[in-house]
Amino acid sequence: MSASPIRTRPLALDINGRRHGPVDVPEDMMLVDVLHEYLGLTGTRFGCGQGVCRACTVIVDDEHGPREVRSCITGAHYFNGKRIRTVEGHAERDDTGRLKALSPVQQAFLDHFSFQCGYCTPGFVNAATVLLERLAKRPIAHSEVEHTITEALDPHLCRCTGYVRYYQAVKQLVLETPGLVRDTEAARKPREGTP
Repeated sequence: MSASPIRTRPLALDINGRRHGPVDVPEDMMLVDVLHEYLGLTGTRFGCGQGVCRACTVIVDDEHGPREVRSCITGAHYFNGKRIRTVEGHAERDDTGRLKALSPVQQAFLDHFSFQCGYCTPGFVNAATVLLERLAKRPIAHSEVEHTITEALDPHLCRCTGYVRYYQAVKQLVLETPGLVRDTEAARKPREGTP
């Protein structure tokens, strides 16, 4: 008895501003496998394989704005024709591909020593990036900062328990980036009648 052939379909993606494909990809292949095996983009991590740890998170940019999608449980063909960002696409590079500058999120994580093994970092970078981009369009009140950051980062798991430093890095970045928090200046000024 012969094995049935693997069914494939053409897949075309826009990843980090570059067009890839169309290339024939198995119909049931997950995006994380396409990134690793077909495109050599290994920054997106395969962690639990069940979409729970979110190390595999990529950013999809569409008419609704940026959003996180778990690439280990989402079939590659779902992304056909879509614009995707992986962790490799955040840093600024020169024409030869050499690193010029990290993204603000990446730099904040380094400055706060936010990670140990770094396996979960790509997911956290993408989550924080989506958060900052959303806040740039819809700033929040100073009183909502902690809850908003917790809500954005909570779904991501860090097995080294680096949560506090990730959180601190994002909080500082949110508070120091102009336009993300509506009443930052008012919150910093002492109230009338207080020393």
